[in-house]
Amino acid sequence: MRYWLDAQPSVPTKSKETGRIQGMNEKKETPTLDEIEKFIREMVERLEPIHRDPFGRGRPRILPAMCLWASVLVCILRGWSSQLDIWRLLREKRLWDYPRFAISDQAVYKRLGEGGERALKSLFEQVSRILEERLQPYAQNLASFASEVVAIDATTLDKVLRHLPMLRAKEKGDPTLLGGRLAGVYDIRLQQWRYVEYIESPTENERVTAPSLLDHIQRGALILMDRGFYSFPWFDQLTQEGYYWITRLTNNASYKIVHTYYRDGETFDGLIQLGAYRADHARFIVRLVTFRVGKTSFQYITNVISPRMLCLHDIAVLYARRWDIEMAFKLIKCELGLHLFWSGKSVVILQQIWAVLLISQIFHALQLEIAGKAGVDPFDVSLTLLVSHIPAWNDVDFITLAVERGRDIGFIRPSRRIRIQTPVIDLHDYLPLPPDIPLALPPRYAHRRSDLD
Repeated sequence: MRYWLDAQPSVPTKSKETGRIQGMNEKKETPTLDEIEKFIREMVERLEPIHRDPFGRGRPRILPAMCLWASVLVCILRGWSSQLDIWRLLREKRLWDYPRFAISDQAVYKRLGEGGERALKSLFEQVSRILEERLQPYAQNLASFASEVVAIDATTLDKVLRHLPMLRAKEKGDPTLLGGRLAGVYDIRLQQWRYVEYIESPTENERVTAPSLLDHIQRGALILMDRGFYSFPWFDQLTQEGYYWITRLTNNASYKIVHTYYRDGETFDGLIQLGAYRADHARFIVRLVTFRVGKTSFQYITNVISPRMLCLHDIAVLYARRWDIEMAFKLIKCELGLHLFWSGKSVVILQQIWAVLLISQIFHALQLEIAGKAGVDPFDVSLTLLVSHIPAWNDVDFITLAVERGRDIGFIRPSRRIRIQTPVIDLHDYLPLPPDIPLALPPRYAHRRSDLD
């Protein structure tokens, strides 16, 4: 089977007579949306064989489970946003070569409630493995010393349940309005979810979830994380187990300068001991880089202590890529409809989560492929426009259109997010690290109970 990732479609050309773009209104044999659905279809059928009447005759005794899962995915892909849309697709529109199912909307609701999450979670994992392999030619060249570059984070599904009629009367701040949390590991090089975990408690701290996320990250990886993961035991654990990491220094953090590589005004690059003026301090020496651009000060810490291994500029640029996971959360919560759940049943909520995550992997793959072929950063390619326009432009080869005409029609536009201004420092201006400076000291975590203990 040819997937959309493999396709080499014809390039739209400009007509000399009319000045119009030829190919944009011509029906293609394999338009983008149909190719995506074909890909989804094969994944569904690979998971479990489906037995059906190829001619669509008669009324089935039962709605095949895989047909139900396929309809959920197709509805999300096409931007439909309710269980009623699933029912209409199955009853009136007809999905692929399945027959029309003469069932009620309540029967669809019941089947969703009885279906469990296992099938859609398995589909997500299967599709993720396939996309990881197929996206290798488009992988971004970041931090070559690391086995992989990932971001970790969690988000509260705080907009979800407020849309249910039974909860609309509840006051803002009521904990029952919170739909739980999602925590995940996001592959920065491939722009793909590596692992996602659903947490029922909407108030659970990121540091509680952190150890389970680590189980899905390779040793030698570079981990990007925000200050929600700021913890001395956590930093020490990562360093002890062979991971690299970058995060921001917290406000009013105490530390002791151990060695200065470079200092010029408000620009500093050196080694510090975290917690010098507190009851607790970390075991391992870390590196601090600080600088100012305009009125904004930047302070990053990392356990990559060698400036030759990772310069100040690269630290700032890499940390800016931590925002990739924030944008990935935004895609599933806002662009793909996870702000509006179809049901209050927990099993249906989980089904929708895994279905949305699967579709998001596909859109991230399209974004990365377009960026790779156009020679731009992935975030120069508008993911919002991809989601909204692929269903509407199904009669054109969207990938070629975006690559060839993306700048003209706004799908590709410069993103300033990773264009970071930093001081330019010649490595020859750095003071060498004396060989007698200890890089590890006896830790003290006071007598506080750590979330990571």
